[in-house]
Formats: sequence, C-alpha cells, structure tokens
Amino acid sequence: MTVPTPQRILLVDDEPDVLDFLGYNLRLEGYQVETATNGLDALRIAQRFKPHLVILDVMMPGMDGIETCERLRSIKEFENVMIAFLTARGEDYSQVAGFKAGADDYIAKPVKPKVLIIRIQALLKRVKEEPPQQVRPTITVGDVEIDPDRYQVRIGDHLWQLPRKEFELLHLLVSRPDKVFSREEIYRAVWGDEVVVGDRTIDVHIRKLREKIGESRIGTLKGVGYRFVSDQKE
Repeated sequence: MTVPTPQRILLVDDEPDVLDFLGYNLRLEGYQVETATNGLDALRIAQRFKPHLVILDVMMPGMDGIETCERLRSIKEFENVMIAFLTARGEDYSQVAGFKAGADDYIAKPVKPKVLIIRIQALLKRVKEEPPQQVRPTITVGDVEIDPDRYQVRIGDHLWQLPRKEFELLHLLVSRPDKVFSREEIYRAVWGDEVVVGDRTIDVHIRKLREKIGESRIGTLKGVGYRFVSDQKE
C-alpha cells in the first residue's frame, strides 16, 4: 500500500513563538512544515520546498507579506499555489491589500489551532481535488478572449495575465454572458463552500478586474450580483 506524501506548508512570520506554535500543531496533523522569518527567506525556501500552501504574516520587517505574496505570484511555478495571510491587522487594510496581492484566504490572529486546521484543510482540499492537466476551452465573447490554460485575457491588442482568483471570477462571468451571478453563486464557484472569506472579497476582485478590462464590461445588479456585459457600445 502506497503511503500518501504529506502536503507541504510554508509558514512565514517574524515571531519565532508563532512559528513554533503553528508548526507544532500542523506537524501533529501530518503536514510537512518549513518556516521562514522574513519574506526573502520565504522566497528562497519556497523555490526548494515547493509548498502546496504558504501562510504569510502581513506585518514583517523589510519585505512584508503583501510584497512577498506579489513576488511569489510573479514566479510561474507559484502562480497557483495556495496563499493565506495570517495577521492581526484590521479587515479594511489587510483583506483588501491581501486579495489585491493575489491571496486565496485570510486568517485573523489570534487563531485557535482547531480553527486554523479546518481552514487549512479546506484550502488544501481544493489543491487535491483540482484535476491535473485539465483542458478547458478558450472562450470568446466579442473582442474578449479567455484562455484558461494560461490564465490570460485578451481584449483587442491588450493581454493580461491575471492572478488566480481574478481569472476564475472573470472566467465564470464570461462563461455565461449577461447572466447575473449572485454573490452566493460566485463564492461557491470561485472560493468553494468550505472556504470562509470576508464580505468584501468579491467587491475587491471585481474592482481589480474593472481597473484592467474596463468599468463597463462588468455590470452590477444592486443587491443581487454581477454580470459580464456582452453588448459593448462603440
């Protein structure tokens, strides 16, 4: 019988006590854990360790968690790795900045071990359940072309390589042009039922998409949800 390889988690925090506490509890659950106390070490270790999940503290000296996340996302092999922020800061700054940087989730300090484990299991379940090398067809609506294999969006002569969650959200909307997707439908399709995210998560990602592809391409039905607008006017 083949023993499954433990999933790998990289913990990044400038407080050794936090690393020891979280690392101890994660290893008890059978995860393979490595730690770093700053962003530069995290980038170096990630190249060797190949984590399935990176948990980043936001407030670190030198390169903070936001910049570390952005740097990880700029490396092709880490475009789709799960990244969660661990921070004691308020939602208004940390969640918005974290999701802009490409994070998948946000975990507030102080966190109880059982809560942390549940959140991590939910994130890593999505990694295990993703079909390897699944081919999804390119979608074309008007002058918009969505390439799921490359996480690319082309509109006319402009080409964007989007962060994972921004792309999945846009892909969902474009898959059924002009259909209004409720916030609940979007949460389930993009983040999954078992991942708990803040109320502003969708709004942040919609705003980032509008900044890139244009305000008029994503419509809002107040109190209901969002749609991709296919009837663009010249």
